[in-house]
Amino acid sequence: MEAAQVVLENGPLIDLEKVELLPPLPNLGKIICVGLNYIDHSLESGFTVPDYPTIFTRFASSLIGSGASITRPAVSTQLDYEGEMVAIIGTAGRHIAESRALDHVAGYSIFNDVSVRDYQKKSPQWTIGKNFDGTGAFGPYFITADEIPSGGKGLRIQTRLNGAIVQDASTNDMVFSVAQLISILSEVITLSPGDIIVSGTPAGVGMARKPPLFMKHGDVCEVEIEGLGILRNTVADELSVVPCLESGAA
Repeated sequence: MEAAQVVLENGPLIDLEKVELLPPLPNLGKIICVGLNYIDHSLESGFTVPDYPTIFTRFASSLIGSGASITRPAVSTQLDYEGEMVAIIGTAGRHIAESRALDHVAGYSIFNDVSVRDYQKKSPQWTIGKNFDGTGAFGPYFITADEIPSGGKGLRIQTRLNGAIVQDASTNDMVFSVAQLISILSEVITLSPGDIIVSGTPAGVGMARKPPLFMKHGDVCEVEIEGLGILRNTVADELSVVPCLESGAA
């Protein structure tokens, strides 16, 4: 951290309005996502509150930074927002006790786990609906763990669509805390530096509203978490789809 401070103090000033922001980590490891981790969201989604975390994964190819456009795919209009807090692993470990789990967290950030709902429901596994290109907004900042309350607890998390509040909760409402998630996950896999845990979304998603509220071209979606900043993205329809020809085809 001291070395990083020296580099920053001696680096050039950068106008963030004139650059493209990428996700905070250039070489991500595992992207581990947690579903149904807020009680109200479990209920609005038609599920009972889980007694074990609902885990799925994302691929790095789905990620974009703050300021980039979320892609609404040509094959669906059911594009849904999900504001979430991210815990970033800094120290490797396996079989990590809950009491020591937060020692393995380097910092925190924000994620919009945008979901394509009809594709999410095509099979019992959610992977396809969670991995469309250009749907995983991540950033804009990496905030070190010492800058916010331990475990990211007690932070207000709010999602806004075109300025209207659509999700508003506290990270205290999570079913499984960051420490619990790390301990449970490490029973199965080794957590490594650069892995991230996307910790779940609160109630208010568009799918559960009557009528449903899905994002469309031109919308602006913001996810704000107290102490972590604001992740802001516009929505843009996918450009005309051109089938990929097999090698050697005319």
